[in-house]
Amino acid sequence: QVQLVESGGGLVQAGGSLRLSCAASGSIFSINAMGWYRQAPGKQRELVAQITNGGRTNVADSVKGRFTISRDNAKNTVWMQMNSLKPEDTAVYYCNADATYYSGSNIRRGGYWGQGTQVTVSS
Repeated sequence: QVQLVESGGGLVQAGGSLRLSCAASGSIFSINAMGWYRQAPGKQRELVAQITNGGRTNVADSVKGRFTISRDNAKNTVWMQMNSLKPEDTAVYYCNADATYYSGSNIRRGGYWGQGTQVTVSS
């Protein structure tokens, strides 16, 4: 089916920057939307930013102006540049993809998650 591999998390001081990457692989026919969600301890998972294969983006108000999402459709890869990080950005960040894939002679659609990458912002 489809596998997502994330990288780029880590520990950074407030005001710093990190860049997350997520590469999709597998029997991919096409990937519609790709995006990033995050989940802080004791909180629900929330959408951070999403981008369609046409380049349309949806960015959470809490990160607008600080985070930028981009993708390379040919490489099935999405990135998120995170600047001016705040302690409240601390969370596990998950890549998500809405993809269609080959299944035998059929094409099926599914939603997929990466394993998550920890982002910790110290004050």
